[in-house]
Amino acid sequence: MKAAIITGASVGIGRETAALLVADGYRVFNLSRRQCPLPEVVNLACDLAADESVAAAVATLQQELNGGGEIALVHNASQMLKDSCDVCDSDSLRLVMETNVVAINSLNQGILPLMQTGSSIIYVGSTLSEKAVPSSFSYVVSKHAQLGMMRATCQDLMGRGIHTALVCPGFTDTEMLRTHIGTDPEVEGAIAAMNSFNRLVQPVEIAELIQWAHGHPVINGAVLHANLGQREA
Repeated sequence: MKAAIITGASVGIGRETAALLVADGYRVFNLSRRQCPLPEVVNLACDLAADESVAAAVATLQQELNGGGEIALVHNASQMLKDSCDVCDSDSLRLVMETNVVAINSLNQGILPLMQTGSSIIYVGSTLSEKAVPSSFSYVVSKHAQLGMMRATCQDLMGRGIHTALVCPGFTDTEMLRTHIGTDPEVEGAIAAMNSFNRLVQPVEIAELIQWAHGHPVINGAVLHANLGQREA
C-alpha cells in the first residue's frame, strides 16, 4: 500500500501536494478542519490544536492503514500569529506550539509503527526555521522547533528505512501569507523584490519539492531551501 497523510491539504501547498501524490497512485488523507476539494482525497476532520481531535484522526488512520506500507507523512499545516516577544502571552504561544509542534509529535507517534521502508516524514518549515523577522515571534519559535524535530527524528530512525527532510519555503502565495500581509500590490511587490526572481513562490513549486523529497532518501536529515534565492539583509 502507498499512502500519504497530509495536514492542511485543503488549500495551498497541502492541496497541491495532495494532487501530485494522487496522480502518483497514493491513497491520500487530508487532516484539516476544512475539506480538500479533490474528490480522490479522504478527508479526516481534525483540529490540530486539540489533543482529542488528533488522537481520533490517528485512530482512524491506524484502522485504514492496517498493516502499514510506504507512507508519506507530510506536516504541512501551521498556525501563524502577528505577535512579538513582549506581547505574546504564554497561552498564545502554547496554542501555536500545539498546532505547529505538539500535533506533529502526536502524529509521528501514531503513524511510525505503520511506516515501512520507503516511507518519509516531511516537515514543511519556513525560511524562518533558521532566522527571524519582527512581529512573528511564536511562528519563528515553532519553526525553529520543527527544524530540531526533523534532525532528531532523522537520528532516532537510523536504519529503519524512513527518511526525513525539512522543506523551507520562502514567501509563497498562500492563504496564510495573504492573511499576514494582505493584498496591497505595493506590499506584495516589496516582498517579491526580496528574491532574485522578483515574484512570490507558487504553492505547486513547493509541492513538487515535497513530492521529490519523499522519493529520494538521499536527502535524509536535510534542510531544503525553496525561496527563489532570497536577498540577505
